[in-house]
Amino acid sequence: MDSTEGTRGSNAARRLAVLKGHLNSKQVQHSPCNSMQSSAPMSSSKDEVQRAFPRERQEVLKWNGWGYKDSGFLINDKGMAQFLGKRYAIGGQELPHFRKWMEENVQLDLSQTSFSQPRPPPEEIPAPIQPSQAFIDEIAHHCKVFTDSADERIFRSHGHTCHELFSLRTGKVGRIPDLVVWPRSHQDVEVIVKAALRHDMCIIPFGGGTNVSGALLCPPEEERPIVSLDMTEMDRILWIDEENLTACIEGGCVGQDLERKLGEMGYTTGHEPDSLEFSTVGGWVATRSSGMKKDVYGNIEDLVVRVRMVTPRGTVERSILGPRNSVGPDVQQFVIGSEGILGVITEVTMRIRPLPEVRRYGSVVFPSFQPGVEFMREVARQRCAPASIRLMDNWQFQMGQAMKPAASVFKSFTDALKKLYVTKFKGFDPYEMVACTLLFEGAAEEVAIQERRIYEIAAKFGGIPAGEENGRRGYLFTFVIAYIRDLGFDYSYLAESFETSVPWSRVSELVRNVKDRVRRECLKHGIGNQPLISARVTQTYDAGACIYFYLVFNYVGNNDPITAFDEVETAARGEILACGGSLSHHHGVVKIRKRWVEQTLSRTGVEMLRAIKDRIDPHNIFGAGNLIPN
Repeated sequence: MDSTEGTRGSNAARRLAVLKGHLNSKQVQHSPCNSMQSSAPMSSSKDEVQRAFPRERQEVLKWNGWGYKDSGFLINDKGMAQFLGKRYAIGGQELPHFRKWMEENVQLDLSQTSFSQPRPPPEEIPAPIQPSQAFIDEIAHHCKVFTDSADERIFRSHGHTCHELFSLRTGKVGRIPDLVVWPRSHQDVEVIVKAALRHDMCIIPFGGGTNVSGALLCPPEEERPIVSLDMTEMDRILWIDEENLTACIEGGCVGQDLERKLGEMGYTTGHEPDSLEFSTVGGWVATRSSGMKKDVYGNIEDLVVRVRMVTPRGTVERSILGPRNSVGPDVQQFVIGSEGILGVITEVTMRIRPLPEVRRYGSVVFPSFQPGVEFMREVARQRCAPASIRLMDNWQFQMGQAMKPAASVFKSFTDALKKLYVTKFKGFDPYEMVACTLLFEGAAEEVAIQERRIYEIAAKFGGIPAGEENGRRGYLFTFVIAYIRDLGFDYSYLAESFETSVPWSRVSELVRNVKDRVRRECLKHGIGNQPLISARVTQTYDAGACIYFYLVFNYVGNNDPITAFDEVETAARGEILACGGSLSHHHGVVKIRKRWVEQTLSRTGVEMLRAIKDRIDPHNIFGAGNLIPN
């Protein structure tokens, strides 16, 4: 389904909107998608600008942990938990209650340290398999830079599963890419893919590196040179169509940068995954991602109008931008969720919306988990969900309270009064009660109506409004929670998140059964300390919801903690499927869930996937080994 340049050119005048007062038409066509948190300027060409992530991203981001090097939790010299850095609202603040909560609930012992090993020196990194000189010559004029440096290769060799980060922290480096290249355009990608096909290379596309399912792990048996195709030089907004509310974005554009740039023009995509700061548009499409504001804006498949992907057989894209297309099966759906096995996503045309007039937070507390679930179900039934609505179980509620920074005397007094009202006069048990965080977006009048309606429904299920500040903190907490795992690593803890979607009738049963199964499995593997297994109910649908789990346990005394962790997580996934949950809601299949794909899609469904892969990529140029069972 190759589209010609002529077709695109004939529609250009209609598609390219001039943003009056913001940009001229030339800028609309070539607007770099740069970050609000820029670093040192790039150096080679005059059109380069400051970016959040320079080409050498390992200078800014952690190579063996989450996020920025200058951000994260630690236990300071006073023995108190503190969050470092100035990038987040919690930055620089001490958390006087968090350490005690960790000691009481997950048996934190500061003497059981397991601090990360330094990065192995270059001479201990596996030497690259050198590509042919003919391959290098072919791509030399179509890549910004290509390198085989050990630092660049290691940084792009992994995502953020517990297994990957634990291995790096203990100094274990397995198969890593042999070469890193940075294309600058769709045409560059076409040249690189054709050259890889001619010279029998393996390509693994790289976006933000935030995948938590093993997408970037290099197959250890791969004997061909592996090219990490880093897409982040392709980070432009190519055009915006104000009349039809669409924008064409290059696949390497980082989420926070995209939202900042669109925001300057008065627009948003509304797509806000937990990894927004680091993940890329192409990665969203490749993993069929979901965002915290899905209930208003939709999942990625709802936002995508057209994708453009380079495969070994040529470029795939639809020739129209209409809202619907009844021309057989939607070939575009082969691209969404393809997890890097068919090609490289170079451009994505997405729906955009004007920035909301009002953004308001809220929260509700319920006496226990079940009334909260019933409230969520009723909100979904009435189809009045705000942009974000997330029900946290008691573990998450407690942890959120424990992570509050030191407060003024007056604020502590008023908080105590509120707690007294909820616990004594309303009879809520602090060890049973749960919280629901809310985010409303839209026109002021519409938000006011929606707020009133939501709180009226909550009251029917025993819910009590808990204030805007608790809602704001709960929502923004999502962006720092991944940093907690790095703190856990330092004191001999393993942690992971996993998710599913399930019909409403089985939400509570699934949560209960998975928690029980995890506890039993931990005992079986000799994990003496009580694991923390926590859940929240999030993105809602007519027929069900997403459930997001966090699993944490201390591995002191276990000789093979990663194997134990994998087996516990595998048991949890088996329990999810037995309770009617999906294999994944938004983390995808990739490598760690491949064993269940046939059970989920049927043998015939798997054969359909294989047939597409064999036809589009018969030489397995895109050889990461994701999605399709072996």
